[in-house]
Amino acid sequence: MSGRAQLMWDEAVTGYDFGPGHPMDPVRLALTRSLVGAFGLDREMDVVAAKAAGESTLRLVHREDYIEAVKAASADPGAADQSYGLGTMDDPAFPGMHEVSSLIAGQSVGAAEAVWRGEALHAVNFAGGLHHAMPGGASGFCIYNDASLAIARLLELGAERIAYVDVDVHHGDGVQAAFWDDPRVLTISLHEHPRTLFPQTGWPQETGAESAEGSAVNVALPAGTGDAGWLRAFHAVVPELIADFRPQVLVTQHGADTHFEDPLAHLAVSLDAQRAVQAACHDLAHAHADGRWVALGGGGYAVVDVVPRSWTHLTAIAAGKAVAPETVIPEAWRQEVFAKTRQLAPGRMTDGRWPVEWASWEDGYDPADRLDQAVLAARRAVFPLRGLLA
Repeated sequence: MSGRAQLMWDEAVTGYDFGPGHPMDPVRLALTRSLVGAFGLDREMDVVAAKAAGESTLRLVHREDYIEAVKAASADPGAADQSYGLGTMDDPAFPGMHEVSSLIAGQSVGAAEAVWRGEALHAVNFAGGLHHAMPGGASGFCIYNDASLAIARLLELGAERIAYVDVDVHHGDGVQAAFWDDPRVLTISLHEHPRTLFPQTGWPQETGAESAEGSAVNVALPAGTGDAGWLRAFHAVVPELIADFRPQVLVTQHGADTHFEDPLAHLAVSLDAQRAVQAACHDLAHAHADGRWVALGGGGYAVVDVVPRSWTHLTAIAAGKAVAPETVIPEAWRQEVFAKTRQLAPGRMTDGRWPVEWASWEDGYDPADRLDQAVLAARRAVFPLRGLLA
C-alpha cells in the first residue's frame, strides 16, 4: 500500500455553481485548493483528477429517472422538473449541472477505489460530502450523493463493513437513507437538533431498518453547542461504535458549517475543535480500519474565514503534515482572497482555542444537561442493539 495520500482535485469542480447570492459559493473550493498549495501540501500528496462518475456508477445509488431529470435540467435549466427537487431555491438548475455533479461524485468514487486497492492509505475530496441528495431527488444544495456513491462502490468492490461518520451541522440524511436497510454500512451523524435545523431528520430513534437495526446512529445536538460539548458528544459515541464495528474503510464527512461564524446554522464550534475531530477520525482509521480513510468536505458557508482553513487542516492531517494551530497564513494567499472576494482573510490557521478541553463521558454525566441528554438518547437508542452498554 502506498504511504502517500491522494488529494482528489480537478479545477472543473468549481463549476458547481448555483449562481450569484447562493450560499454554496464555489470560491470556497478554489480558496481551499490555493491554501493547500500555499502550505506545500500538494507536494506531499498525489494530486489526482478522477474521471466523472458514469451512469452505471450513478445508478448504484440514484434512480435512472432522476439521473435523466438532472441531465435534462443541465441541458435546459429553465425546464427543470421541480418534482425532483431541481430548479428550486435551494437547488437552482444551471447549465452543465449533470457534468460537474458527476465529476465531483467521480472524485469521491476515485478516492474510495484508491484506498480500497491500496494505491493510497488516505484520500481527500473536499469538493465532496454532498450528503443530502436522495436516490430520486436533489436536496439541500446536493445533486448527486458522492458520499453514498463512494460507499456503494466500496461494497461493489467487495467491502463488507464500511463506517460513515458525518460531522456536518446538518443531518447526513441522504447517506442514511441510501443504506437504511444495509447492515454492512454503519452511518453515524452528529448534527444540530432537527427541531431547529434542516432537514428536520436525524432523531436518535432513527436506528435503521428491521433488517439492519443499529446501523444508523444519530446524535442530535442542542443549538448553541460549543467546542467542549461537541467533542464530548463525538468521543462519547463514535470511538466505541467504530471499535465494535471494525470497519474495513472509514469514510468521513467534514462539513465546516458547525463553526460559530457559519450563517446557516446555530452551533458554536471553533476551527480548533474541527481540527481535533479531523485528527480523531484519522486516528480511528488507523486504530480500526488498517488506516483506510476517505475524507470528504460538505457544508460550510463562511467561505473565506472558515472553510479554506478547516479543509486545509483536513488535507494536512491526511498528508501526515498537520499544520500547527498557531501557524500564520501566507500573505500571498491573503492577497488572493482579497483580489477574489474583496474580503479580508484571517491571519492564523485557527481561532486560538488550542488545545480544546472537554470532559470524557467515562468521568460521569449530568442527566439534567441538554448536551448530555442528547448523548444519552443516542447511546440508549443504538448501543443495546449492537450489544453494547448504553
